[in-house]
Amino acid sequence: MIPRYTPKDFAALWSSEHRYATWLRVELAACASMEREGLVPAGTADAIRAKGITLDPARIEAIEAQTRHDVIAFLTHVEELAGEPARWLHRGMTSSDVLDTAFALQLVEATDLCLARLDALTRAFAKRVEEHRHTPMIGRSHGIHAEPITFGLALAGHLAELGRARDRLVDARREIAVGTLSGAVGTYAHLTPALEARALESLGLRAETVATQVVPRDRHAAYFAHLAVVAGAVERFAVQVRHWQRTEVLEAEEPFTAGQKGSSAMPHKRNPILSENLCGLARMVRAYASAALENTALWHERDISHSSAERMIGPDATTTLGFMLERATRLVEGLVVYPARMAQNLARTGGLWASEAVLLALVGAGLGRQEAYVMVQRNAMRAWRCEGEFEALLAADGDIAARLSPEALRACFDLSHGLRHADAIIDRALAAVATPAELA
Repeated sequence: MIPRYTPKDFAALWSSEHRYATWLRVELAACASMEREGLVPAGTADAIRAKGITLDPARIEAIEAQTRHDVIAFLTHVEELAGEPARWLHRGMTSSDVLDTAFALQLVEATDLCLARLDALTRAFAKRVEEHRHTPMIGRSHGIHAEPITFGLALAGHLAELGRARDRLVDARREIAVGTLSGAVGTYAHLTPALEARALESLGLRAETVATQVVPRDRHAAYFAHLAVVAGAVERFAVQVRHWQRTEVLEAEEPFTAGQKGSSAMPHKRNPILSENLCGLARMVRAYASAALENTALWHERDISHSSAERMIGPDATTTLGFMLERATRLVEGLVVYPARMAQNLARTGGLWASEAVLLALVGAGLGRQEAYVMVQRNAMRAWRCEGEFEALLAADGDIAARLSPEALRACFDLSHGLRHADAIIDRALAAVATPAELA
């Protein structure tokens, strides 16, 4: 990832220093488990740990320039630093045992960083949902005025989606928390399944069912696909903000800080740059998922066609999603809401949002649905053409007035009737993501 979109904790996680340190964790966990079976001298792993070695990525890369093999370069450097005990490392193992298991550990760590950010975003949404649970606004279908909702209800839909996003990240973490220490072509020729299980358990991982020589890449495909769906949840909200901020709508907008400038040419501009940025980054996370899906079809027991792609998509996909969740949280917290403009937009069509209520009232009064539809629509189209207020046009229509009293017609325009279940829906969304204490 480029520094512009890389939080510091993700930069540290995917650094060369942390990658090689994770490789060493895997080797030492395997070594300690080998000691239990007498395959290496007792105390070997502790002896290496006692050296307190600090791996030098530059030295490893210098060795790799000659060996053309990163794991051999790593092991050579460990032997340089740890001396004689290090000769027992990697006994019976193959490179993928180290690489795949370490990659799983890093992906688990990255997922935990994303989960923490997702929880912060969820809390931010929950707060704004409560703040605007009774702020009325027009609901839209196809971008056209439909029936009233509340802004809190609109936000609650995104809140509920974040709850599902969390479930997906938890599933992704479980899916990827798998390693292998089964040797060349995965047959444990010089190791044992019990040895593998002990070592992986100490690392917080499970053993792959059938590893061949690598962990099958369907796991990684599922993992990155889950990340893409979570990114899509962020993007859906960002698209909404971009619509709300349009000058013709202006029901909500991104925060615009002191000293900020929106255009190099037009001093008046306040652009939804954060939301547009999130939409673009979501496209990248989807692209990484596509690469992961391509990685599933490897030759025989293994090849390394997946390796080059994963060196990029592992850090980039997780870091991008982490950045997106962080930026989305700031966007939600700072979102500027205009209830007065929402009220103006709600009233803009002169009550056309009540057309279904009038239709149902006529049906209840004994008219056939299609006949009632025609009566309501002809008045709605007149109101659409600005030939009068919808309610007044309906009252002046003799066919309608003969069936609905002025009181019955007026009741159709009661905003509270259409919104009477908004609280229940919002409460359901809040309950689905956390307990009230967790949302405080």
